[in-house]
Amino acid sequence: MIEKLLQSGIHWEHKEFKRNEFLKTSGSTDTYIYFIEKGSVRIFMTDESEERIIRFGYAGNIIVSLDSFLSGKPSELYIQAIKKTTVKVSSKKDFYEFIQSNEEHMKFWITVLEDLVLQQLEREKDLLINAPGERFERVLKRSPKLFQEVPNKYIANYLRMSPETLSRLKKS
Repeated sequence: MIEKLLQSGIHWEHKEFKRNEFLKTSGSTDTYIYFIEKGSVRIFMTDESEERIIRFGYAGNIIVSLDSFLSGKPSELYIQAIKKTTVKVSSKKDFYEFIQSNEEHMKFWITVLEDLVLQQLEREKDLLINAPGERFERVLKRSPKLFQEVPNKYIANYLRMSPETLSRLKKS
């Protein structure tokens, strides 16, 4: 269905972001939806000057600052390229016109939203688990591609552990 979305009547703008370049910064309102063609991004916020990674995206993923996209209000989230990243970008207006144009498109959007909610619930469960090894195993099982696409220092932050602990878990 994503292929159909990309070939639909939606106006997609092709953009490239250099390593560490921001697609979105904290305090801004995000009215865009992104399809990652190549590369990877991290979505994070800062908490008392410490970064807290909440999600990653890589080739084939749709990424959006969902709170801002849905509410039209500024968000505390950052979206940053981890490495050189190529995306297709569509405005909320164009995207909504597409999904409202027929029932199949609306079902697709509902599926995307349901998937994001389920991912968020899994993320919340991960954060409630005290044992670093169990958090690692859950994420490895759920997203094995993550460990090929994203540097360990970011995965360790996401898992709320030190890079050294992550390294030990990967070796065992």
